[in-house]
Amino acid sequence: MAQLSDDCFAFGGELMKSDEALALLGERLNVVVGTEKAPLQAATGRILAEDIVSALLVPPHDNAAVDGYAVRYTDLAPEGETPLPLAGRIPAGEREERRLSKGQAIRIFTGAPMPAGADTVLMQEDCRETADGVVIPPGIKSGANRRFAGEDIAVGETILKTGNRLRPQEIGLAASIGRTSLQVYKPVRVALFSTGDEVRDAGDDLPPGCIYDANRYSVGAALDRLGCDVNDLGILPDTYSVIRETLSRAAEDHDLIMTSGGVSTGEEDHIRAAVESLGSIHFWRLAIRPGRPLALGQIGPVPFVGLPGNPVAVLVTFMRFARPAILRLGGCNRTEPDSFQVRAGFELRKKLGRREWLRVRIDRDDDGAPVARKFPRDGAGILTSMVQSDGLVELPEELTELAPGTMVDYLPFSEIV
Repeated sequence: MAQLSDDCFAFGGELMKSDEALALLGERLNVVVGTEKAPLQAATGRILAEDIVSALLVPPHDNAAVDGYAVRYTDLAPEGETPLPLAGRIPAGEREERRLSKGQAIRIFTGAPMPAGADTVLMQEDCRETADGVVIPPGIKSGANRRFAGEDIAVGETILKTGNRLRPQEIGLAASIGRTSLQVYKPVRVALFSTGDEVRDAGDDLPPGCIYDANRYSVGAALDRLGCDVNDLGILPDTYSVIRETLSRAAEDHDLIMTSGGVSTGEEDHIRAAVESLGSIHFWRLAIRPGRPLALGQIGPVPFVGLPGNPVAVLVTFMRFARPAILRLGGCNRTEPDSFQVRAGFELRKKLGRREWLRVRIDRDDDGAPVARKFPRDGAGILTSMVQSDGLVELPEELTELAPGTMVDYLPFSEIV
């Protein structure tokens, strides 16, 4: 387990593009968590910490792909039906090695080992059994419905690589070679808190001038989706000594400290002062919308991330910047989401040099093609827009005008939440 270099978030530029920020995060962040063994049934969503190399062939033997009849292709008439006597049956799980003699067929079931001499299997629906055997129709191809030993996995083949995030299909693949457990990275331990004397927890009384803390819940849920071990420290008062003590203790047994709002370049910002007294903090002025300077710092080797305060901005910056950073800290080798091209169902003018993310829902155009419809209100505080949208359209810095029908990059929430 490596540690981050000192002051790894230092940046001397005036305004940073989105791609530059992501590249810097990729260069400067590394795995900070250890590893542990997880039972296969509990490994879904975890990040693999070992290469998985197969010691087996999968399938282990040539076998039938369908229920039917195994034959020698050379025994079949090129035109017309071929009657053949039956030489027995082979169920799935048969251990005795069987041999098919010339001029015979054998009843076989899906997954059953192919008898020596047979090279082709006909589906039972295409054949006709008689008192003397089976009648084979013409037209079958040589080798049809035969699975070869090792056609899926060869001995010595690396089937899963370190850094893979384990989905159900990876779990099944590991089980197919007999693995019962996997070495995985431990979850990233995240300390999460909010600050503000005006902020109240959900369920508490709401005095005049106060607001409920939506950001801590949305960020906490997003961290849960990433498999993090989240320690919710609640809402801290706007008191320097309390904030500093909380940060100091959190740095002792967490891999990441995260908050939203309350981190600014203002003179009365206690979080900034507390982080600086314990380590370092930098404000990345990102040329993005929604969003504002992203606060990135360190307390010893532990990174600190201060997200914006507006509910939409906090989620967008989490999805596009915090998410890939957390995945990298946790050992994942795929940190960038896949985007898809869709038609824009709206027109727009935007500022040159700024990357923007628009909330959209996906409809179908008259020709059935997907089309992105922009949410009518784009304020950074309108959280309902994130609920009523399907994802984000990402507009590059060089774009200034967008006409309906233009192809745009679409990030579904399923890729980034």
